[in-house]
Amino acid sequence: MSALEIARPILIEPGPAGIAWAAAAAPFEGTARDLVHALKFGRRLSAARVAAVAIARVTAPRLRDLTVNASPRQAALVPVPADPLRWRWRGFDPAEEVALALARELKMPLRRCLRRRAGPRQVGRSRAARRGSPPVVNARGNVPACGVLVDDVWTTGATLMASAMALRTAGARQVAAVAIAHAGRPLPHSAPRPTIP
Repeated sequence: MSALEIARPILIEPGPAGIAWAAAAAPFEGTARDLVHALKFGRRLSAARVAAVAIARVTAPRLRDLTVNASPRQAALVPVPADPLRWRWRGFDPAEEVALALARELKMPLRRCLRRRAGPRQVGRSRAARRGSPPVVNARGNVPACGVLVDDVWTTGATLMASAMALRTAGARQVAAVAIAHAGRPLPHSAPRPTIP
């Protein structure tokens, strides 16, 4: 599975509430879905490196341009935290594994400054249920001035919005988001497909 196989980027600007822009390497289908499943359910941590290369390939120009007060050093990758029960069950956090690999790929700092309370599982919940009862996320420790949230799959944006709110409440001035895949609703045929400029 190579990064080239899944690079069909999606960009939504502005992103979900509180997020300047959100990008995914591909729609959540085919090879991208297989990659996410290999990481999350197959526990193939090497899939995080493949995902990081794909994300870097389609978002590197935007990530390089992120600045707060003209200081790119204030930007850092922030993994979207897993539910604590899922973390214990898996023994790792897929988003954190992707963020670690992406930090190495892009030579960007990583901040593990978000914590998530245990709550209902997102998988299988309706869009309305996800949006109506998002996870509770809190910031702890050193929050970057510009946080780039890193997740495996972005569906409704409820977890991204909760994470962005936690970062902004703790002092982040700018938040963006990247993911392996986006499982959102397809765009209407009349709308142009978003791409990474």
